[in-house]
Amino acid sequence: MVAVSVPPESAEDFERIARQEGRNKSELFREMLRVYGAYRETGRFEALQRYGATRARALGIRDEKDVERLIREARRG
Repeated sequence: MVAVSVPPESAEDFERIARQEGRNKSELFREMLRVYGAYRETGRFEALQRYGATRARALGIRDEKDVERLIREARRG
């Protein structure tokens, strides 16, 4: 069991949304956690994507052919 404290306006919004969605508050809370988790994962993925793009530019990697060339070079030792 989890207990949280929120301002009265937020509690009213939460209850209103639950009613509009036809869900109980527990179901709505679980869905909110799932959506927030997906949001965080998306943020991490986008951060990794930006990092990868920055590193690729720094190394002069423009396309898949450059990646394949680097892999061949690395395998040759």
